Amino acid sequence: MLMDANGITKDWESLDNIDRNLVDAVIAAEDSRFCQHFGFDTEAIEQAMRENMEAAENGGRIRGGSTISQQTAKNVFLWQGGGFFRKGLEAWFTFWIEAVWGKRRIMEVYLNVAETGIGTYGAEAGAQRYFGKSAARLSADEASRMAAALPSPKKRAVKGPRGWLARHGNRIEGRIGIVRRDGLDACVYN
Repeated sequence: MLMDANGITKDWESLDNIDRNLVDAVIAAEDSRFCQHFGFDTEAIEQAMRENMEAAENGGRIRGGSTISQQTAKNVFLWQGGGFFRKGLEAWFTFWIEAVWGKRRIMEVYLNVAETGIGTYGAEAGAQRYFGKSAARLSADEASRMAAALPSPKKRAVKGPRGWLARHGNRIEGRIGIVRRDGLDACVYN
């Protein structure tokens, strides 16, 4: 946040004041095994490595395999960008926040520090910016559109998304019910 040339708008909110729709949309979009792993989703990492090797051969798009815990560690303690040194520090911080904070706190911190738009950080600031309301009252559609934009908030539209991004938001919205039905958010709410 400190290095954002666009300035920052942020409002910290307790997880109790962030709608469950957003928590479940983020789990559906970013890390469906959030409650099952201890900070590292080895299946997702292996899948990303396979896809990235194929993408490198075919000139395709590289994708990440980071968990919400890893993204939280990076966003709170480190800088943006890659490199083995930063990834090593990220792994170290991920281990410690998983051991000390627990899943509910990790989700709360993630939803308060994640960039939700140009110069906008956190669920509350994003909800106010895009929908003119509190993050405590997001609909499933609104939460899904915010979650769809999270990986690239400077490039992805939350309001009026089109094409692939609109379809992606719709898929995330559909998966919110699966997250709840299958208890994929149990570590946050139980």
